[in-house]
Amino acid sequence: MHNKSKLLAVVGTTLAAFALSAPAHAQATRTFVSGVGNDADPCSRTAPCKTFAGAISKTFINGEIDCLDPGGFGTLTITKSITIDCTGTMGSVLASGTNGFNINIPVNANDPFRTVRLRGLSINGTGASGTIGTRTGLRGISITQAVTVIVEDTVISDFSLQGISDARTTAGGKLIIRNSVIRNNTGAGIGVAGAAGNNATFDNVHSINNGFGVATGNGNIVSIVRSVLSGNTSAGVEADAGGSLAMDNSVVSGNATGLQNGGTMSISNSEISFNTTGIVGATTSFGNNRIFGNTSAGAVPSLGAASSDHGQQ
Repeated sequence: MHNKSKLLAVVGTTLAAFALSAPAHAQATRTFVSGVGNDADPCSRTAPCKTFAGAISKTFINGEIDCLDPGGFGTLTITKSITIDCTGTMGSVLASGTNGFNINIPVNANDPFRTVRLRGLSINGTGASGTIGTRTGLRGISITQAVTVIVEDTVISDFSLQGISDARTTAGGKLIIRNSVIRNNTGAGIGVAGAAGNNATFDNVHSINNGFGVATGNGNIVSIVRSVLSGNTSAGVEADAGGSLAMDNSVVSGNATGLQNGGTMSISNSEISFNTTGIVGATTSFGNNRIFGNTSAGAVPSLGAASSDHGQQ
């Protein structure tokens, strides 16, 4: 009997130690938000959270936050790998006086992925100023540190600075945008200006009625395909000195300047039309481009070298 009591005491002490060392709440690989959720809940399928900020703290690194139904889920600072997916419903972010998403995953974050995926979102910077047409939000998505950022099936509109700002200082970062609309932003719809040089790819992106459609900074590389750059007040496509941009099968129309280049820019199978000035700066043309209807045609592109048989494989 005495030995049994001692055994029970040891077991009780061990269980108490485990209880003290356990986390306050376990993180899940998949969490959920709902327009009628509550951030005090565990963010499960049956007890969803109300905001992205409430859900991310309960989501494991490289996990996923899914939207169950339409709702405004709030702005978010992201400091770990995460997927936010509102495909199939309406996941909205209304940013007033701030950025919609801040992506800042430092190198020492104990995160081997450092990857963010945003899908199916509406990110709006109109804010609650009480004045029609006022843009109080700063940037739709601001990227300062990460390895890879992927934006898909998303609308970003009405910010006072950039729709998407990629200002990473870590070399080799990637920005991939697919099937998205970036519109009505005072600065660049998409600005790729990482100080150490990053690589961006845009497929089926409409960047319209911004300051610039796409702006490329020194040391950065941008590839654009199947996209529309239209109605921008400065230029549809722009590259600074030291920036590189290649565009294929796209339309650049109705901008103050169609193509504005101070770096390296090539175009193929694209239409540069109905801009005030078609082209400013030296560009290289490959393929069947159509440059017409501009008030001033501007600089004539140089002809790219013919591809060899090997290059066509």
